[in-house]
Amino acid sequence: MGTPLLPRSFFARPVLEVAPELLGCLLIGRTGVTVRVTEVEAYEGPLDPASHAFRRTPRSEVMFGPPGHLYVYLIYGMHWCANVVTGPAGTASAVLLRAGEVIGGQQAARLLRPASRADSQLARGPASLTTLLGLDGANSGDDLCRAGRPLQLRAGSPPDRISSGPRVGITRAAERPWRFWQTGSPTVTAFRAGAPRRTAAS
Repeated sequence: MGTPLLPRSFFARPVLEVAPELLGCLLIGRTGVTVRVTEVEAYEGPLDPASHAFRRTPRSEVMFGPPGHLYVYLIYGMHWCANVVTGPAGTASAVLLRAGEVIGGQQAARLLRPASRADSQLARGPASLTTLLGLDGANSGDDLCRAGRPLQLRAGSPPDRISSGPRVGITRAAERPWRFWQTGSPTVTAFRAGAPRRTAAS
């Protein structure tokens, strides 16, 4: 891909500015798969009871560091989710990468996600994304602004239309319309109201 890596200044802004501008950006994994971002969720750190950084713990410590780093965590004991840290160091805000459209490496993507019935499902959902991109907990803390990292986050083309609404599957601060997605994209996850088994996201 010929587009540049996103600079640290892109991430060093309020999370609600960064989140919708990530739509259309390109995620390039070490697996050979390239995904265009179609859905994200914003989490506002200590100001957001749905955020892992609402209470500072060793797991969420990377979120309190400089912007432009990756925060990866495990849910349900089996699925990895990837977030990008935003705002000045200490604010601990982050954007969860929820879904995308595979635009490169389709064959590799199908091998990694053999249960997907359609190409639109290959990168639908946070765990599907991390599987396609080859990410796990060892990548938490990776600097996305440095070349040569396992995940590259590059500039892309913004979608023609962006929608926003409640975040998916959380029980706290669920009313905040901080999920952003490419309007009409079949890759976007279906909305689910707060699920009791998941009480916090990024």
